[in-house]
Amino acid sequence: MIIEIITLFPEGLKAILNESILARAQRFSAVDIEYVQLRDFTDDKHGTVDDKPFGGGPGMVLKADPIDKAFDHLLSKRPQPAPLTLFTSPQGRRLDQPLVEELVQHERLILLCGHYKGVDQRVLDRRIDLEVSIGDYILTGGELPAAVIIDAVVRLLPGVLGDPESAAGDSFTTGLLDYPHYTQPAIWQGESVPEVLISGHHARVEKWRHEQALQITREKRPDLLEQWQASQHKKS
Repeated sequence: MIIEIITLFPEGLKAILNESILARAQRFSAVDIEYVQLRDFTDDKHGTVDDKPFGGGPGMVLKADPIDKAFDHLLSKRPQPAPLTLFTSPQGRRLDQPLVEELVQHERLILLCGHYKGVDQRVLDRRIDLEVSIGDYILTGGELPAAVIIDAVVRLLPGVLGDPESAAGDSFTTGLLDYPHYTQPAIWQGESVPEVLISGHHARVEKWRHEQALQITREKRPDLLEQWQASQHKKS
């Protein structure tokens, strides 16, 4: 997969995306991440990327022209594969696991990180396929949402996780929240691991894990449980 990020703060993103599993994914060529500094596509010596909004009001707005030139640069340098273009926005489609699983099907993503009060709507209309929100709150910029999107997508690429079954049981992937996990020692501060997990009986372990996932989802996210039950009803 190819991921290109148009941003004012590439170094901040690199500090996040060049660590741990994401760093390994890049070393093993599962993903190629490129950072594009938006200021490189301005016309003045100050690298001005923003201006006051028409109609007045507080805040500044990212100008259309530098963004448009940044897209032209990426598309002329690498015409294929055709990208899916994303803009991190509180007005966008909420990021969830089904959306992540849609995004991982694309060979190439271009992410535009917003800043200040917003982005000139004309360039969004021209260049962006999908706006994506990571939640109903406002951040100072789009870099953190971009990092969240990239992390969620890259971990699903083939070969990125050491065990391919690891992602299959994650919360939301099955429609339920995840079951509890335990590791050594078997007794810690007087608390024992549930007996079934050390029984060696795989069918009992799977049954226990499913029951725990149902219970935790019922207690913490009853809305998810209703959706899961509806999906099971459709399958039956």
